[in-house]
Amino acid sequence: MIFLGLIVTLAAVAVGVAVLLDNGGAAGMTVFGNDVPGVTAQWHVFMAGAVVAIVFMAGVMVAMLGFRRAMNMRRELRDLRDEHEESLQTLEMERRKLQQALAQARRGMDDQPPVSAQRMAPNA
Repeated sequence: MIFLGLIVTLAAVAVGVAVLLDNGGAAGMTVFGNDVPGVTAQWHVFMAGAVVAIVFMAGVMVAMLGFRRAMNMRRELRDLRDEHEESLQTLEMERRKLQQALAQARRGMDDQPPVSAQRMAPNA
């Protein structure tokens, strides 16, 4: 892919140089109904088009980067929500288990006779 990209880039540079060298005739350019000052040759028009293309590509790149960042943020937020939901479910199951263990422990203590104070006192 890198090799293909380099070949396309070199081809574009070669075409651009050929256009600049072969088009020296007089030309003019109008933008929004106004003549653009300083544009007197055909290669000036070509260079203006190249600048517009570069600015356009920069805008597309910025938009793509913003879109990619937004998608990554959405994906990360969704993953965090899922992780939070899983942790809540895990905590809820743990709470239920602890409540059941506490209830069993309390039932076990109710079944045993109360411990007298004499049994607790050390033998003297």
